[in-house]
Amino acid sequence: MKVARSIALISYRHYDAYSISQSESDPQALGPYKSESYQRYQGEKLSKRFNAFSYYFLSKGMDAHHLARGREKLEDVLAKIKPRTLVIGILNDILFPINEQRFLAVKIPGAEIAEIESFFGHDGFLLEYEKLTNTINKFLEK
Repeated sequence: MKVARSIALISYRHYDAYSISQSESDPQALGPYKSESYQRYQGEKLSKRFNAFSYYFLSKGMDAHHLARGREKLEDVLAKIKPRTLVIGILNDILFPINEQRFLAVKIPGAEIAEIESFFGHDGFLLEYEKLTNTINKFLEK
């Protein structure tokens, strides 16, 4: 879990955000690096919040889920969604790219899309709670 979280931080965070938040005061130093302690801390935090097996099966379920499996084309399945729908995407999320959210918003009848800018890339869905709360509240007030 700890190593996976470290890899995830490098993969999911936007390059600029990670470079700014983890830049070294002495770029000539050979360690210990600020990013190492940050990644260890985040790995420790995650391992205390999740059981590794439950996290594995949650991830496996998310990876295997396919809305159109055993049905018609994905576009046809999405076209049958009737509830009001808000699709939220984070513009620089490389794990769930914005073009996927735009696809959903176009294919779900009457769906609205909100595109959020975040310094944190994919982790913005966890860290941009104020932007997300405001976006969701505006949608619910309509």
